[in-house]
Amino acid sequence: MTFSLPVAYVYNPLEYAKKPHETYLRLYGTSPREVLLLGMNPGPFGMAQTGVPFGEITVTREWLKIEEAVQQPPRTHPKRPVEGFDCKKSEVSGRRLWGWAKSRFINPETFFDRYFVANYCPLIFIEEGGRNRTPDKLPKAEREPLFEACDRALIDLVDYFSPSYLVGVGAFAEKRAQVCLKEKNGLTIGKITHPSPANPRANRGWEAFIEKELTALGIEDFSLY
Repeated sequence: MTFSLPVAYVYNPLEYAKKPHETYLRLYGTSPREVLLLGMNPGPFGMAQTGVPFGEITVTREWLKIEEAVQQPPRTHPKRPVEGFDCKKSEVSGRRLWGWAKSRFINPETFFDRYFVANYCPLIFIEEGGRNRTPDKLPKAEREPLFEACDRALIDLVDYFSPSYLVGVGAFAEKRAQVCLKEKNGLTIGKITHPSPANPRANRGWEAFIEKELTALGIEDFSLY
């Protein structure tokens, strides 16, 4: 696939951060899972650095116990360097999502007994000026083949994990799941509020919001055990 301006750089952490990503899958990717939490695509200070979905540096290293060598994309924007686990910036969305898991489940193993976290699209799109461009903002001619590939991958992911619930972390992921999984019997599809600080609702008690949203979908029991 090729992408035109304003996209000037495309990062694929499944390639250059393959080692930590494979460790994440090896440690926590056994099936089945009751709930699949699905994000849109990697963030610049999360999965772009660690290869782990929503993988904020500190929580990935200290709670998930993942720290592996990270290589470089073929081309990097000077404003969006890939520093791996040496990155000093924190991905707020990842800190909130994994922070909630850490606060409610006594260790990663108890969280992953029920949940798995993935992204719909593995690629990061960076404009000439260094700004992120989300997949939904790509031109239709570029978006459609990308979404076709990501839809197939999502179908395979659901076939593997056999979840009862697919929960989009934000409206985009929910919409894509509804498009490609609408005929999947026994699967409840919904969404929770995205934890991004750019989302005003997320800055007013995100954990309480999403627990209400999960409960409304039929997902319960968030107490430590």
